[in-house]
Amino acid sequence: MSKIILTGDRPTGRLHVGHYVGSLRRRVELQNSGEFDKIFIMIADAQALTDNADNPEKIRQNVIEVALDYLSVGLDPTKSNLFIQSQISELTELTFFYMNLVTVSRLQRNPTVKAEIQMRNFEASIPVGFFTYPISQASDITAFKATTVPVGEDQLPMLEQTKEIVRKFNSVYGEVLVEPEILLPDNEACLRLPGTDGKAKMSKSLGNCIYLSDTEEDVRAKVMSMYTDPDHIKITDPGKIEGNTVFTYLDAFSKPEHFAEFLPEYNNLDELKDHYKRGGLGDVKVKKFLNNVLRDELAPIRARRAEFEKDIPEVYNILKKGSDVAREAAAETLAEVKRAMKINYFEDKALIEEQSKKYSR
Repeated sequence: MSKIILTGDRPTGRLHVGHYVGSLRRRVELQNSGEFDKIFIMIADAQALTDNADNPEKIRQNVIEVALDYLSVGLDPTKSNLFIQSQISELTELTFFYMNLVTVSRLQRNPTVKAEIQMRNFEASIPVGFFTYPISQASDITAFKATTVPVGEDQLPMLEQTKEIVRKFNSVYGEVLVEPEILLPDNEACLRLPGTDGKAKMSKSLGNCIYLSDTEEDVRAKVMSMYTDPDHIKITDPGKIEGNTVFTYLDAFSKPEHFAEFLPEYNNLDELKDHYKRGGLGDVKVKKFLNNVLRDELAPIRARRAEFEKDIPEVYNILKKGSDVAREAAAETLAEVKRAMKINYFEDKALIEEQSKKYSR
């Protein structure tokens, strides 16, 4: 069986460092590993419209932002197919067929859906498209027969929903769909990077994000205002590592070579943490180190983005070519699904002949 990746992001805003450590960095590693036969990376604009239907311009403008972020982190269109979800009509058709395999009560029990509904204050006025987006995600994954889906831990319930749909479809219609496996970040700090204010999640509306496209000055300002240990008032005070956003970011980003270059008095992060915990190490010094680490990580991303920004028509051309490839793959799966469901009327010559004999008596 071919090894195939499907993953993507909603174009509701620029991508931030949480996206980077949570999925983007891993995608580039997987892309360059040579282990996968096909890689599909989707800009999920149709899904984004399920809770932004009254503001399509927001989605329209952010498609190019996400595409630039993809290319700037190192996703290579010669190795990965970057495509736009809404341009693949086969995905909508598959979603419609899969709706018959899922109950309303099952969707209501989906923890991710419940959390998202609460966060958006939808209550009783839930758009149907938003309510059923786990089914749409199953369509996205199965259309390309993805074997691997690299996402954050918050998407585990969505992947389980997809597996259930695959099992149900295959049990009713025959073995057609492929059951995917989730691939989580291997660094615990990367599972869900907190906002700069210490809140559990980065959010554009909360203003607590460090964006991949931020300038060097923007990043420095955000790092220097980052939440630490509120009880670490004096340098001599012992400090807490747990819940300290600066150290969470260092867990996610710092490498041994960063210490040799920027903070040679420490051999590694453990030594830095130990000093902070026993007292005698100020927050400013740690923040300056984190800023140097992020500058080292983000500088090449910023430079690549600047190059791609010089030729926006070519970026759209990359998305069009990727969408063409994606459409062809999804069409093959849809044809198999229709054959299995026995709704391939015009290509089923045996059916036509059978009916012809039946009515010619």
